Amino acid sequence: MNATDVPVSTVDDRFSEVLALIHSARQQAIQAVNTRLIELYWQVGAYISRKLELAEWGDAVVSQLAQHLAQTQPGLRGFTRRNLFRMRQFYEAYRGDEKVSALLTQLPWTHNLLILTQSKHPQEREFYLRLAVQEKWSTRELEPQLKAALFERSITHPAKVSPVLRQTHPEALEVFRDAYMVEFLDLPGAHAEADLHQGLLGRLKEFLIELGRDFCFVGSQYPLQVGGRDFALDLLFFHRGLNCLVAIELKVGRFEPEYLGKLGFYLEALDRDECKSHENPAIGVLLCASKDDEVVEYALNRSLSPALIAEYQVQLPDKQLLQAKLHEFYALNIAQGEGTE
Repeated sequence: MNATDVPVSTVDDRFSEVLALIHSARQQAIQAVNTRLIELYWQVGAYISRKLELAEWGDAVVSQLAQHLAQTQPGLRGFTRRNLFRMRQFYEAYRGDEKVSALLTQLPWTHNLLILTQSKHPQEREFYLRLAVQEKWSTRELEPQLKAALFERSITHPAKVSPVLRQTHPEALEVFRDAYMVEFLDLPGAHAEADLHQGLLGRLKEFLIELGRDFCFVGSQYPLQVGGRDFALDLLFFHRGLNCLVAIELKVGRFEPEYLGKLGFYLEALDRDECKSHENPAIGVLLCASKDDEVVEYALNRSLSPALIAEYQVQLPDKQLLQAKLHEFYALNIAQGEGTE
């Protein structure tokens, strides 16, 4: 057998380690270039900021700098008047903030610009910077999260979880949300559970992005057999970080307390018959069209299952309304803090 007769799969296996080394080196090179570029923009922004603060320059000088660079460095890109002022804004937004300085160089300039220009508070910028790095979002994945006001929703409406879930999986509070945006399904106002189910399966990639990077799809209508009877779980996922199965039951109406009993039954079946010995107990999610937070609180308080109740939303939220609620949230926290002094 000569070299040309070697099966492709065998060649792939033989050279996979070399390909992995090449891929790793490329990624490191790209990251090194990006880090240096962000550092350069920071330094240029700092320089312009100092010149303007000391009144040595006016805005017109920044325009002249952009023209000078364009004339003397024709191959140089990214140093337009608009971008130079962005560099100044970038520097002034984060200077002295050591918590986020390491995050800035882990993201491309386009990501940094999106977060900088569409976030109004330092806490909001830090929130999106950390998530973008953690979830490895592309700009196409980051933009919908900004439009959907993920920060405002996360702060003003934290996930509603059972005490058991809080005790057994405390890190789950950082994973799950109170509401999930599924506007990409284009569901009509009146839709059936089958429409929601099939829509999520058809747009599984988008749904996985909305859930979070560590979620892995296991199955739909996942079969469970208990006592000679057959049951089917709507959606089953595995979360790598939490090291457990995640069962999702879909409800196109409002949350009702009795739904928790069935979900708890499914979790017991998963723990007994499906979970591997090294895995943590399964978590259950009831994804409903709507819910009354007080009813949810009462139902979850006595639940013995690691479960949570969340909404799916078919339309992007009113961001101005959410920002108003966020202001109220901050004002209330400040008032409570002053009252305890």
